[in-house]
Order: sequence, then C-alpha cells, then structure tokens
Amino acid sequence: MGLIAVKDWSFKQYPKHPTTSGDKPRIIAVASGKGGVGKTSTTVNLAISLAHAGKKVVIFDADLGLANAEILMGISPPLTLYDCLKGRAQIKDILVPGPEGVRLISGGSGFIELAHLKDQMLQDLMDSLQVLDNEADFIFIDTAAGISKNVLAFAAAAGELVLVLTPEPTSIADAYSLAKIVSRYGLHDNIHLIINRVSTPGEAADTLKRFKSVCTHFLSISISYLGYIYEDRSVPEAIKAQNPLLLHREKSPAAKCIARISININDKSLDDNEANSGIMEFANKLVRLFRR
Repeated sequence: MGLIAVKDWSFKQYPKHPTTSGDKPRIIAVASGKGGVGKTSTTVNLAISLAHAGKKVVIFDADLGLANAEILMGISPPLTLYDCLKGRAQIKDILVPGPEGVRLISGGSGFIELAHLKDQMLQDLMDSLQVLDNEADFIFIDTAAGISKNVLAFAAAAGELVLVLTPEPTSIADAYSLAKIVSRYGLHDNIHLIINRVSTPGEAADTLKRFKSVCTHFLSISISYLGYIYEDRSVPEAIKAQNPLLLHREKSPAAKCIARISININDKSLDDNEANSGIMEFANKLVRLFRR
C-alpha cells in the first residue's frame, strides 16, 4: 500500500457502513516498541472514527500500569474487569459508554488475575464474555508500551496486530525489537504499521522504507502500511482537554490522517482472516499465555 494522500476531510464526508449482525468482532491489538509515540491517542481516535461510520467499537484498556485511554476519552470507569472476576459485576456492567458511542473496558489488575482463576470461575467468566460478540464489530486492545510478557500475550491472542511508531531512531529500533519477537515466536505473519508524528509525507515514506527494509531482510514477517499521522499541535491540546482529537479538532491535519487510516481498517480484515474468531478465542488464548 502506498502513501495515503490526506485531503480535506470531515465526518460529514465519511461513508457510512452498516453493521453486519451475526459477525464476530475483529480483535485488534495496538502496540508500540516504546512509550510516548501516541499509541493510546491513535487507538482512541481510530475507535471514534469507526464508531462514527456506524460500527460498534469497544476499547480494552490493557495497559495494566497506566490506564490512559479513560483519560483521553474524558471518562472514569467505576468498575473494571477485576470486579467481574470477584463477582461484583457482569461484563455489561463494566462497559462504560464514551464519546460517539465507543465503550471502554478497564482491565485494571483483572487481566493478571485471569492466570490464577479456578476452572469454574474461569468458565463463568468466559460464558459472560460471550456477550461482547454481539456488542462489538471492533475490539481494540490498547496494550502497554514495550515488549513485556503481558504485551506479547495480548499481541499473540489478538487476531490482528497494529504497530505504532514515530520517525525517531529510538522508536524505530524499539519497534523493530517488538517485530523481531513477534516473528521469532510466530505470533503473527504480518504486522500493520502506522507512522505517527511525521512532518511531511516524505519523512513518512523514508521511515517506512527503513523499517520495512530491515524487517524484510532479517525477519520472517511482512509489513503492511496503514498510513501516517502528521505532527499536530491539536493533539496535545485535545489531550489536555480530555477530549478525543476527532471531536476536539476534526479538521486538523492529524484528525484527517486518522480518519483516512480508519477507512483502510474498515475496508476489510487486515490479515484477510477466514473468519473472526471472536472474544472467546481471544480470552482462551490469553489465559493459556498468561499461565505459561
């Protein structure tokens, strides 16, 4: 996929795609090799854009140390996955509504607790999780930064993996480290790339060329390009306002880039999977990986 031209764009021009009932949700892990590259902001705004297109979207905040998605969305979840595990709530109770109908599930320490559940408690949770197959078209897993075991578990369990990086050499190096582990252990055959905070399309093209070249030469993994996002002062302004960029400044350069990327994601499954496996398969994989 070549570089994506960014034209004047607004939600009014966004093509509406009706939700297809009966399909299981696409589960997409969004990761980064290092912190500070705009991963969570990208995740939240992609979710907003897809929701405006008529899709039902859920964000799992799987950053167990820093729950930033809720801050960027301007919401405060009263309950987390941990409350479900302790029997204080059901899955529907912890689906917190946010902007444009995007809903958030805060993981808290609940994801870690999955590894220690007794079989019956785990089965009860799995049964309750099935409701998400009817509640979402997309489930974005906002992972922590880095290459910890938790990050790799979420990346492996998800059906699709998106990697966010910037043109900075340290970001490229750390993103490559993550890609190398994904390739070495066969977690995915393909990684989808978003290049954030670029000054020009040329800078994005150069970053893509460098990253793709080293992955092609040294790793058994393919790189698919989703697009770039401009460096934009509207982004920190939106973060300070605790309002997603696409609602805070929908005509800003970065917002237009994100809207265009969301169209690429919406067009078809990034990995052309035969069928989306749904939340049950994701949860089962996650438990097996956490128990290793």
